[in-house]
Amino acid sequence: MTPITLRRPHDTDGFALNELVARCQPLDTNSVYCNLLQCTDFADTAIAAEHDGKLVGFISGYRPPARPDTLFVWQVAVDSSMRGQGLALKMLMALIERTAAEGVRFLETTISPGNSASEALFAKAFRQLGVEPETSVVFSRAQHFNGQHDDEVLYRAGPFALATAQKKLNQETA
Repeated sequence: MTPITLRRPHDTDGFALNELVARCQPLDTNSVYCNLLQCTDFADTAIAAEHDGKLVGFISGYRPPARPDTLFVWQVAVDSSMRGQGLALKMLMALIERTAAEGVRFLETTISPGNSASEALFAKAFRQLGVEPETSVVFSRAQHFNGQHDDEVLYRAGPFALATAQKKLNQETA
């Protein structure tokens, strides 16, 4: 089997990212232009997974201007052909390692209640980082989505020590 390559996104990944997200329901789709920006202006806080020349995974994120020590993970997409192999966790930990070198010590994301795949992914990541998340509803169905979208619960955890996380990841994959 050809190995999966984890890398910074390229400007040519935008269209493929748009198609990947569309295949990964229930993720919210964005415009191709937005995905191009994720692959260019936000490439330092994103990671792409490539297999046989095809984009099969992607994590988009950013560092909130008011919290530069924080990586906010916006979206995690894994092609159905690659699920169940731990790719999302590998991408997330690689992205955390890269951004930690730039001073990131906290991890944030939002998850809609009942999104068990995201809840499980971030629970594993928080365990590997040795941190417990704090949660709160940051965007409510009633106040922010006019009843058209589930609540978005903020998960925030840190500060984390990357050396501890790497040791745990190595033990789990051995």
